[in-house]
Amino acid sequence: MILDLNEDSSENVPYSYPGYFIFIEKDCLSQYPQHTGLSHWHDDVEFIAVLSGEMDYNVNGQVTTIHTGEGLFVNSRQFHHGFSKDRGECEFLCILLHPMLLCATSSMEQDFVAPLLANTAFASCPLRSSIPWEHDILLLLLQMYDSLDQPAFPLLIQGLFSQIWQGLYAHAPKEQPQSAGSSNQLSAVREMVGYIQKHYQEKISLDAIAASGGVCKSKCSSLFRDYLNQTPVNYLIKYRLEKSIELMASTDLNITQISYEVGFSGASYFSETFRKHFGCSPVRYRKEIRDALKDTALTPLRSSLLS
Repeated sequence: MILDLNEDSSENVPYSYPGYFIFIEKDCLSQYPQHTGLSHWHDDVEFIAVLSGEMDYNVNGQVTTIHTGEGLFVNSRQFHHGFSKDRGECEFLCILLHPMLLCATSSMEQDFVAPLLANTAFASCPLRSSIPWEHDILLLLLQMYDSLDQPAFPLLIQGLFSQIWQGLYAHAPKEQPQSAGSSNQLSAVREMVGYIQKHYQEKISLDAIAASGGVCKSKCSSLFRDYLNQTPVNYLIKYRLEKSIELMASTDLNITQISYEVGFSGASYFSETFRKHFGCSPVRYRKEIRDALKDTALTPLRSSLLS
């Protein structure tokens, strides 16, 4: 999923159904450089349900392993990304929903939505099939996906979202005070990631990245390691590769043009880096993603989550 940014550096989510603030997609980790998604944040809440395989999921530096038949809830405005260290395949369902879908009245927002979004002790929550209320949420997520071909599906999804929210609200831990240091660090990471995403086409130095977050170079590197499990340079490279994939799928630019467009110094270095991360050349990958786009079709899910 390619990232587009708002002014505050949060992701401008490319909703599957923009008028309804709904994003629902079935995806595979192999579609990401080195089987690692880009760390990002947005106002929407996010749900992951693993259909096959497993993956690790990083939320604000805390990593949770999600196995087949399990999932994860990620609260609004949290840094997160999925990955597989051993590059194992993982098929998963990703659902992003904007909290405003639950705010029919100001009282609903004030009493039941805003408190959960602001709960610093509830950045994320595992969804395990062995826990009844969590298993119920997993089933509701599958119902969301399977409802996409139904008449008035936005109403169905809104109703399912309300049921999920009731479960989360009932089982959320009590909010804990967040230290000023932790809050400032997260703000710095957001600024630095936003800087990279806005200036990826330019020549970017570690000094510039650190300055955008108001920290020194060593602190910049440690924050990226703590929150994103990678270096600032690696994040930049992966973001450029993600943008190159977007151009391969949506334009007729040749590989050399794409390499310069996304900030690489030349086609040779771009191709070498691309092959290192994806295991094939940009030309071959472009053919594969275009063939895949032609064959993509919405089908109901059948997974171990239903067993």
